[in-house]
This record gives sequence, structure tokens and C-alpha cells, in this order.
Amino acid sequence: MFAAYAARIDRDQPLNGLELGERPAPGTRPGWTTVNVKAASLNHHDLWSLRGVGLGEEALPMILGCDAAGTDQDGNEVVVHSVIGQSGHGVGPDEPRSILTERYQGTFAEQVTVPAWNVLPKPKELSFAEAACLPTAWLTAYRMLFTNAGVRPGDSVLVQGAGGGVATAAIVLGAAAGLRIFATSRSEDKRKRAVELGAEAALPTGERLPQRVDAVIETVGAATWSHSVKSLKPGGTLVISGATSGFNPERTELNRIFFLELKVVGSTMGSKDELASLLNFCAAKGVRPVIDTTLPLDRAREGFAKLAEGEMFGKVVLTV
Repeated sequence: MFAAYAARIDRDQPLNGLELGERPAPGTRPGWTTVNVKAASLNHHDLWSLRGVGLGEEALPMILGCDAAGTDQDGNEVVVHSVIGQSGHGVGPDEPRSILTERYQGTFAEQVTVPAWNVLPKPKELSFAEAACLPTAWLTAYRMLFTNAGVRPGDSVLVQGAGGGVATAAIVLGAAAGLRIFATSRSEDKRKRAVELGAEAALPTGERLPQRVDAVIETVGAATWSHSVKSLKPGGTLVISGATSGFNPERTELNRIFFLELKVVGSTMGSKDELASLLNFCAAKGVRPVIDTTLPLDRAREGFAKLAEGEMFGKVVLTV
């Protein structure tokens, strides 16, 4: 079957390790099911994999891709939950949690096999491309906002780095849930798009907000960390799920964190139940993922380049 896969690790030039070509179709395994992929979406996790983060040389070649929507062996339209091992379904009870492409082959292929427990019905209201955007970036944003930030309708939230997959999802989901959303970006065009999607205001990165906020959604890391901490109300919550600009901020702002009794919460992906709730929320409220670009799988390299350059607003989707 045709696939986009990591053939080697290159920490400095990750796209050098990306190959497109034939890979073995998945075999049968007790308790697992094969999904015929209709659409899959890119995440920064795929670039990190090509750099060797969470993916060792011994696991190569590895088909990339965490997210997918398609049809199961009975023809049902489904969405794949990409976290394997947290429940024990389909794997040994002691196997640690992992995401597709870390231990198991991913979704940038004609087929992917996962534990049957990891397959959810696709709402008819969502297209395959839209549904394929949800299991990683949108699920991460959903958990950050509604599980870990603890915000309620009417609360204020700062979303750093408008344009990225998680950030865009947080803007759309937060606005739909009645939150007051503020966003930042270095790009004027991305700030305009953020307001169009429901942000109350969008400011240049690092600029002082009109008010301090109840929570911050942080995925940028070092470049925005200090601004995120300074933007919180006393007792506010900073939820972080990534650090695309680096892991070591110049200023940690520890004095503000303890003096203002701020909470810093790490967040990774989400549960199957949260994904089910996200799917229902999008179907019921008319919320749709923001898609920047849709490409056929054989043009995956273009999508990876767009992701690496940061020249997108929303998700890059590959279709099969």
C-alpha cells in the first residue's frame, strides 16, 4: 500500500527523512481492526518524529500520521483515537501509553490497524477531512480548555500562536462555548483570521492584553512563556501542551507563579470519552475544524513543508 513514512532520522533537516512509497499492508491481530483511510491530518508530532523525538532508529521505517477518518471492515464511517495502551484494550495491561507512530504504524497510508476499542463512529455531519482533524490537535485543545483550564462560559482565555492547529481549535471551541478569547500572532493576517473565528481581540505576540485572563492556552513555549505568565489574573491557570519555539524560556517568572498563586498544568492529548464529546459538540453546534490545505497523499511532502515553515492557518489534510 502507498504511504508516507519516516525512513531515517534527521534532527536538523527533518524532511530529509520523509519518504513516499510502498509499505506492507497491515496484518491481522486479535482485538484489532483495519480502517481504510479516507483522510488524515498533519501535526507537529509528525515533524518531531522525523527529528527522532519519541521515535528511535530501531522502529524505522515508520508510517507517520496520528489522525484518521475512514471506513471500518464493515463499511461504517469511523474516526480513529490514536492513543494506544492507556486502557489495556488490544495490548498488554502493562504496556505504557503511546501515540500512533511511536510504537505502531500511523495513518498516512491507505490502511491503518488499531485496537477495535480505538474506533469511534464518525458523525454524519462531519466530512472525512473535518473528522480527521479532531483526534490530536482539536482533542488536545478540548482537554486543555474544558478539563485542565477549568474555565466556564464568560471566563477569559488567552490563546498564544494563532494559526497553529491546537491554537486554532482552542479559539473556535472556546468562542463556541461562550468564553472570551484573546489571541496572539506575529502575523497580521493570522490575527484577522483569529477575530473572524470568534476571538474578541487578536494582538501581536508579546503585546499587553486589554485585561488579564483566567487561563492561557500555551503551545509555543519559550518565545511566549513570560508573556503567558504575565497575562494571568491572580489564581489563573496556564495550560501547556507543547513548545514549538523551544523548551527553555529565558525567564521562568517563578516569582509571579508563587506570589500570584498561579497554576501551571501540563496537558497531553485526551481520552476516548473526551474525543466522543468533542465529536458530539462539533456535530451539535455546527463547529467545524479550520482546514488550511487539502492535498492527496502522494503530495504529502508539500504538506510537511508547509507545516515546517509555519505558513498555514488551521490544519493540513491528506486524502486517500
